[in-house]
Amino acid sequence: MKKLMAVLAVLALAPFALAACGGDDDESTSSETTTAETTGGGGGEAGGETVAVSAAADGSFAFDQTKLSAAAGSATFEFANPASLGHDFCLEQDGSEVGCTDVISGGDTSTLDADLEAGEYTYYCSVDGHRDGGMEGTLTVE
Repeated sequence: MKKLMAVLAVLALAPFALAACGGDDDESTSSETTTAETTGGGGGEAGGETVAVSAAADGSFAFDQTKLSAAAGSATFEFANPASLGHDFCLEQDGSEVGCTDVISGGDTSTLDADLEAGEYTYYCSVDGHRDGGMEGTLTVE
């Protein structure tokens, strides 16, 4: 049921992500902030959040979101990459890696589960040269 809810959340946000990819070429990233969606846990589990994040459809070294937010606790990051160029989604705090998704492309999705403490995190693509090319953002956890 949790996976179904996560897939539905990604599908519901996909048109907005694709719409954000269009427009002028002067800016390769958006300053849009995405707030995590809370999904209820079943069977007595604590609820977690699902955070949808995507790479730019044009294959540039950019995420569609440059800022994300989530509540402290369990979170699942649903990473979608509509571009043919491979990207991943990695998360770090204070220079220590929290984790990464698989490198994906061509409309694939991959997830990263993390237990988050309050604070600032950096997310980025770990494919050689992508982070240096500007493919990173900030996650604020409260």
